[in-house]
This record gives sequence, structure tokens and C-alpha cells, in this order.
Amino acid sequence: MTAPARTLPESRTSAELIRAEKPVLAHNYHPLPVVVARAEGTWVEDVEGRRYLDMLAGYSALNFGHRHPALIEAAHRQLDQLTLTSRAFHNDRLAEFAERLAALTGLDMVLPMNTGAEAVESGIKVARKWAYEVKGVPADQATIVVAADNFHGRTTTIVSFSTDETARGGFGPFTPGFRVVPYNDLAALEAAVDETTAAVLLEPIQGEAGVVVPDDGYLAGVRALTSRENCLFIADEIQSGLGRTGRTLAVEHEGVVPDVLLLGKALGGGIVPVSAVVARREVLGVLRPGEHGSTFGGNPLAAAVGTAVVELLESGDFQRRAAELGTVLRDGLTGLVGKGVVGFRARGLWAGVDIDPAIGTGREISERLMHEGILVKDTHGSTIRLAPPLTITGEELEGAFGALEKVLTRAA
Repeated sequence: MTAPARTLPESRTSAELIRAEKPVLAHNYHPLPVVVARAEGTWVEDVEGRRYLDMLAGYSALNFGHRHPALIEAAHRQLDQLTLTSRAFHNDRLAEFAERLAALTGLDMVLPMNTGAEAVESGIKVARKWAYEVKGVPADQATIVVAADNFHGRTTTIVSFSTDETARGGFGPFTPGFRVVPYNDLAALEAAVDETTAAVLLEPIQGEAGVVVPDDGYLAGVRALTSRENCLFIADEIQSGLGRTGRTLAVEHEGVVPDVLLLGKALGGGIVPVSAVVARREVLGVLRPGEHGSTFGGNPLAAAVGTAVVELLESGDFQRRAAELGTVLRDGLTGLVGKGVVGFRARGLWAGVDIDPAIGTGREISERLMHEGILVKDTHGSTIRLAPPLTITGEELEGAFGALEKVLTRAA
């Protein structure tokens, strides 16, 4: 017997849509109660037509703003030609994408994937294979050193080396082969590295932890240590990369070139999920046909959008803009310290802002800012993250600070 067709109303309010999600969507997120229906540049609009300044940019997936004209044009053009072949065949967009991404990052080879977690998983696999085939680590004994308070994704292997119990609890047994050391502690890192170490995997700036910027010299020290001990330096720049910090890559602030670079989020231009492992030839060269893959990895649509993203970055304009507006961001936050803000960490157009717990949690402040037309997101207690599109204007930033000061003053 055929079930009767469901009749849905032509339009539903934000409240109705939020209620409709509850019985049919897994509750793996706790979003702010705003239902976005349209977006352009730095602004989004909900189903009732209320406008909000996006100060989160999809955790850096929207570095170039919503629906950037050059990226939309690239996607439309490719949609009219070819979207997917799988890697069973070559496609006419992939070579240029790989060539230009390798050139942008100063590395040799590209392994295209889809999501950031896939890039991390792929980097782990490649590092282990390199350890066995090149370094000579005995079979199944390779270790990877990671930092506490990391965020690299949510697969079972990745949460195996998370120190966030919310991400880990109830998902064991966990994958072995990882050693966790404190972030920003070279001595602890050196003590953890031995002859079995395949790689050190780090975020150059820890995003989920609250935009934690390491001390000057830390990344250079990691590079020196891994070179000396013949293990790989894997830099997870899925959030920090592609212009966010005022450089193409966050490691560039210390003149560091990692062996393996993990990219995602902004690489898809806010249109399609695109990620990549970019590495030295002798590292990615350990892969042979059939040992790793992805049906959608390197698909023509993704390659076309990814190439357009790289083209935007090749001029350096977005990196310079992030650096210049980063000064505005830092000055605005400095003016709020002691007025409800107890401290902050920032680099480029990226900041973790610690709110006085007596005023409210990060969630409460985010909700109050939402009512003022500003969208941010909380992390870890009373911290909120700011990561606006790199297309934001100084005036828009000043408006966001005005709204934050208003919210903090009301709550005090």
C-alpha cells in the first residue's frame, strides 16, 4: 500500500522550522535559534527577513563571504559541464587545481578529499605508511604525537586522541598509536618523540580550544625537532589556513614549511566540501593505486571551485585585508577588556574572547548578540569565537563591537 503524500505548508516560521527538526534530526548540534534562509557577503537573513552580521563565517568555511561572485560563477560554469566522474576516470579540472594549490602552499603534491576530517584521517594514514616504508618503523608500531585540547574532527580515530570528554565519551574502544602532550610545550613534545614517531600533528592555532595562539618560536621549534628526529610535521590548517590569520597559512608567521599540510573549510568557498592533504613528494609518493581513495575526492565541481578559491588567494589581497582588519579587531577587543571582557587571543581576523563568567556563559552572550543582529558562537564556558568573512568592512566590525559592548553593559 502506498503511503499518502505528505503535504507541507508553503512557508513556515523560524519557530515552526526549529520545532519540526526535533523529531527527525539527530541532536548532535546545539545551534543558536536562528533559521537562515538567504545570505550575501557578510550578511544573512532569516525566514522572517531579519538580517544578521555573520561573525563566524562557518568556522572559516566562508572566508570569502556568502556567495562570492567569482566562486558562484565558477560553480555555475562547472555545473553546466560536468559534476562528477569519480576517480575511475580523469577529469579536465583536477590537474589545474592540484598545480595551483601546490604552488600556493610551496609543496609538491595534492591528495584531494572532501571534509576536513577526511583530510586528517588521510594525513594519519600517509604518515604511518611513510614511517614504515621510508623511516623504517617496525610494522604496526608507528606513533603520532598530538596536542592536548586539539580539535581535528570527530571520526572514531580522531576522537581517540581528543582530550574533550564530550567528544570521546561513549565512543570507545579507541584507536591506539597516539601520544598526547600539552600544547605550546616544546620540552614535553621532545620527550614524547622517539624512534617510533611517524609525525607530530598540530594546529598552528587551536581553534575549537578558543583561538589559542602559541608562543613565538613554538612552531619553529616543532619544525626543528621533527627535522632532527626524522619525523613529519603535519600542520592542520583546516581552520587557520587560506587567509584567516593575515597570511595564506598560519605557519608562515614563523616562516615554517611543514612536511604535510591539511586544508579544508575555506577551500570549498562555502559552496561544496573540499579538503586536501598537500605534502612533499616523498611523503605523498608512498601511496599507490587502491591504497586510499574517495568517490567524491577531486570531483570536477570541487576542483573548479577549489581552483577559483586558490585564484582569489594568489593575489594576496585577502591575506592583506585580514592583516589590516585584524588590527581593527584587536583594537576593538582591547577597548572592551575590563568592560565584561577579561581577555582575548587574536591573529588576523580570528579571535577567542573570554567573557567575565559573572556576566554570562558564552552561549548566553551569543544568544544576546543574536538579538542585536550579530552571529557568533561559543566554546568552552564563557568564551566566544569571532571569525568574520575576510570581506567584512571596518564599519561592520565597529558595529559588531558596539553590539558586544551593549550586550556586556546590559548584563553587568
